[in-house]
Amino acid sequence: MKAGVFYKEGDIRFDDFADPVCGDDDVIIKVKACGICGSDPPRILNLWKYPRPQVPGHEFAGTIAEVGKNVKNFKLDDTVAAQPLIPCRKCENCEEGHFSMCNDMQMLGADLPGGFAQYVRVPATNIQHVECENLEEAALLEPCAVALYGVLGIRPEIGDTVAILGCGTIGQLVLQWFRLAGVHRIIAVDISKKKLEEAKALGADICINGMEQDTVEAVLEATHGKGVDIAMETAGSKITQEQCLLVTKKRGRIGYLGIARSDILLKEKSFESIFRHELTLRGFWNSYGSPFPGPAWMKSIRALEDGKIKFKPLISHRFPLEKVSDAFKMIKDRKEEYNKILFVMD
Repeated sequence: MKAGVFYKEGDIRFDDFADPVCGDDDVIIKVKACGICGSDPPRILNLWKYPRPQVPGHEFAGTIAEVGKNVKNFKLDDTVAAQPLIPCRKCENCEEGHFSMCNDMQMLGADLPGGFAQYVRVPATNIQHVECENLEEAALLEPCAVALYGVLGIRPEIGDTVAILGCGTIGQLVLQWFRLAGVHRIIAVDISKKKLEEAKALGADICINGMEQDTVEAVLEATHGKGVDIAMETAGSKITQEQCLLVTKKRGRIGYLGIARSDILLKEKSFESIFRHELTLRGFWNSYGSPFPGPAWMKSIRALEDGKIKFKPLISHRFPLEKVSDAFKMIKDRKEEYNKILFVMD
């Protein structure tokens, strides 16, 4: 088959790759669309630590092309989305239903071949039916579940004021989930005018451009000096990761979804906010719960099917798979602004 094959740092090509072999408990998915996660470019460009050559891609959906003999709940041509994390189901964390914390997990698109390909082998336990005509949107279910996992974990209450620092794909999905949860007022923060315009269209009440305003001052002004009930960091920037500590009200809650790209050194005032204001800080990694794949996934699928979450506005670019190297060159060169990038297959 053809795939986007990673060979070494900065070298990903449209090339031949071994066809997946369907095991008795597996299915083979014919990929319709696969997204580039925000974690993919840094790994592919200079931080890869998995087997290679390898096929990246863990945000994908498609149709079933082959079914293992022990698989009963799926059939050929079913439309499905895949959960890329494959837990061992044996360790203490798995037994307690904390699959994201599995001690011996594998990940499609990292440890195992992923969705930058025509076909992918996936355990049948890691797919869900999706009643959706547009499988491009279904490819966004993985980041949608990541966003909802954080929102469910931070426990918003009706009437809360929330600041979302970072308006990329995850931030805009977090925004929509907060709106559905009954949050009173949403403050969106980013340095991109375009992404702030998109956030406004998706329901943000106040938009703050960190390149034009002091973010902390602007959030405090918008909340009459009190700060927000909840701050969600989705940018993965050490600047916004610290700003969350300064825009949250006393005894407020902070959720971290963005990945740290470098050491974070806190100023004295920022650190003192944690204990003097008795802030609650929580990290959210991945999206899984019990029963597998968990509430965030199942609610995301229902939201897609019911049209409650808008996925289409988040897709900024579509590439055919043969242009995989062009897509990552665009990202590396930073000459074009983007949000969710999809590889779309015939």
